[in-house]
Amino acid sequence: MPAITSDTSAETCPDCRVQLAPVVSTKHPYFGCSASCWALYTEILAREYSSLALMKSVHRLTVDAYAAQHPGKTERRTIQSVWVHLAGLYLILERGLANDFATRVIGALTKEAEPLIWLTPPERLGSVTVIDVVEASGAMEHEEAVRRWAHDVWEAWKPHHKRVQARVSRILTLN
Repeated sequence: MPAITSDTSAETCPDCRVQLAPVVSTKHPYFGCSASCWALYTEILAREYSSLALMKSVHRLTVDAYAAQHPGKTERRTIQSVWVHLAGLYLILERGLANDFATRVIGALTKEAEPLIWLTPPERLGSVTVIDVVEASGAMEHEEAVRRWAHDVWEAWKPHHKRVQARVSRILTLN
């Protein structure tokens, strides 16, 4: 696991701003994350993939929180990514809908004829990060950390809530 650090050799994630010891690793092709941040995220995914309970309870929120917190630069893939992951956060956190239903709605969003536009990211993408989830011990603490993270990221995107809510509501009425 990359160490949390504040020394001058630290690698700062361009989007979530977490500072970690640099790692030699790949990073996501279009998320705006550092290699060390991506490495921590993959550790979280490994933890969730090894727990059916976490997969059912918070995996969708984990994916949505990370992607929305690391929007990257404007391009077709990042535009779609931000929209679908904000839609997932909205559907689960505000509408209280099930993960599998949220996943189906997200799929419908990607097939809409009306193009998605770039949502300019807020200056701060939240204060809860992968660090908070990685440091959780046990499934219950992990789940609580993911829920805090998801709420924090969703709240950071508040300037775009109405736009996301309107687009998702239209999809819900059409399907």
